[in-house]
Amino acid sequence: MPSIQNAGENSIIVYFGDKPSNSVSSHIAEFCNYIKMKHETYIKDLISSYASVLVIFDPSQTNHLIVTKIVKNAIISTQEASKKEDSHKKGKLVQLPVFYGGINGPDLERIANEARLTADEVAEIHQSVSYSVYAIGFAPGFAYLGEVDSKIATPRISTPRKLVPKGSVAIADKQTAVYPSASPGGWNIIGICPVPMFDAFQKPHVPLRVGDTVKFKSIDENEFNALKMEFKNK
Repeated sequence: MPSIQNAGENSIIVYFGDKPSNSVSSHIAEFCNYIKMKHETYIKDLISSYASVLVIFDPSQTNHLIVTKIVKNAIISTQEASKKEDSHKKGKLVQLPVFYGGINGPDLERIANEARLTADEVAEIHQSVSYSVYAIGFAPGFAYLGEVDSKIATPRISTPRKLVPKGSVAIADKQTAVYPSASPGGWNIIGICPVPMFDAFQKPHVPLRVGDTVKFKSIDENEFNALKMEFKNK
């Protein structure tokens, strides 16, 4: 049973488990959808993490006791649905193209050497997995995807880079992600994706949500440049 704790004068946090998993992400997705449909007037925001959801409410319209009751009802109402085998497949399947290696994937060769694989084999393993969207954060559009095959799971680099280019596809431990914007980062960069992961002028702003499934597909440099130009002109 998920646990509920006060997180501030206008927020409650719900813990759905100790670590990310398909069942946890499924329950989080069901829970968030339920809250949005039933109580969107005074619930101001829902912020999903690996295994928790921060529920932010308007204290001028409600209080902790009422929101806690709402949260408990939402947990009970969505728990059974999230346990169904195909429940986390209710999200959409999103295919993301990746140009692996080269100057846009500076850590690919090192990961390959450490795993005693070729760079092509690392790319093949990376795109062979269907990844679940566990959470959206630390920046708008930054989707935490899991789980990476243990053959290529790699710890964060010891000294984070001051700037990771927008679109960089990266691995950290058993998770992978696409950087939605240029930012500092300590993940291992293996390629680059031309698809924008956050666009303030489009709706939805983010192409992924918790509960979706992501598949990566290898493309060459010409395909990458063509897609990059296509998205730029939209």
